[in-house]
Amino acid sequence: MTRFLAYFEEAVTSLWRNRVRSILTMLGMIIGSAAIITVFGISHATTSGISSTLTSFGVQPLVIIPDPAQDDPDAAQLHYRDINPVAAALGSLAINVIGQWQAGVTISFGNKTDHVQSFQVGTFQPDALVMSQGRKIDAQDVDSAARVCVLTSDLAEEFFGNAPTVGNFVHVNGTSCEVVGVYAQIKGSFFNTLAGSDAVGLPYTTFHNLINPGPLTFIVIYPTDPTQANTVAQLAIAELEHIHGERAKYVQQNAANIVSSIEGTLNVVGTGLSAIGGVALLVAGIGIMNIMLVSVTERTREIGIRKAIGASSRDIAIQFLMEAVVLALLGGGIGMGIGLLFTIGGVTLLSKQIGEMLIPYLAIISLALGFSLVVGTVFGTYPALRAARMDPIEALRS
Repeated sequence: MTRFLAYFEEAVTSLWRNRVRSILTMLGMIIGSAAIITVFGISHATTSGISSTLTSFGVQPLVIIPDPAQDDPDAAQLHYRDINPVAAALGSLAINVIGQWQAGVTISFGNKTDHVQSFQVGTFQPDALVMSQGRKIDAQDVDSAARVCVLTSDLAEEFFGNAPTVGNFVHVNGTSCEVVGVYAQIKGSFFNTLAGSDAVGLPYTTFHNLINPGPLTFIVIYPTDPTQANTVAQLAIAELEHIHGERAKYVQQNAANIVSSIEGTLNVVGTGLSAIGGVALLVAGIGIMNIMLVSVTERTREIGIRKAIGASSRDIAIQFLMEAVVLALLGGGIGMGIGLLFTIGGVTLLSKQIGEMLIPYLAIISLALGFSLVVGTVFGTYPALRAARMDPIEALRS
């Protein structure tokens, strides 16, 4: 260890003697490391943010929709009466089957009126979303088609300000419904993308009775066993085709697969951009090799003297390799710091749209140090071997 520290100290001293040249050589490592760390950090933080938001919705459902490419779309229209037969066909394979309509509604309270998005709720609510006031719609509300509703925090603030919301009655498309709960604010979450920041939720049975919205947009199925999702979807589609006839065609959308696809796409994009940043590291490595070859040439006589007084070829090789590694590590370390600053800034901006994001600090540090060590070792090996193989007599004559 003492000998290793001596090599390190001598490498730092040598680089400091030519500090301007060393700094210019490190620029490639700084730029390359900063680029890779920024892309890697932001892409992984974005993936974690999306995953965290979607995880808050609990079990990811199956969605059955009419096949948009079929010859007779009207024959495959989904209806409220289709829900019970599908649920009966699936039996214990599904926790819950509900119908969904993509429809806007008019909501009013006093002299305030707004047209907002609606979302429908079934007896099974797997989400972990928090209520700031009141409660969620429960199974009893759904079974009895109760005239109750829940509001998003933005909509509650629009109509009631800071006053208590639960217990008030609002009119949804002219029908009086009691507000039983208000969702807590979920800034930048996927929830806002799905339902809008201003939205009202109703039991799907109530929505059907009050709004008379016509055909369903899709049927939502929560599988008991997520690993059997494809089997559940096939059974549901078979039942719907039995109900509507052979001309009716349906397709499934597995929310869990969609989430995986989003995460996979982000990872591929992040990897691709990181590879582009890796080109800068390749250029930096060539720069390190070039400057070390220059250093070997300039210090030929020094190498000859060292060998003459007993230094082995191994000692010479380790000395020059250590200089290349220190050069790469310094550049990589500075680049890592710059990359982290850009990552933190990017995550701060994106978190307003996506939600809470986690920066993989340990992975970033490991990546930066690992790449720097590899670049320094790979591109410093040839100059080190060239110095080690010098003939001491010829070196002294130079």
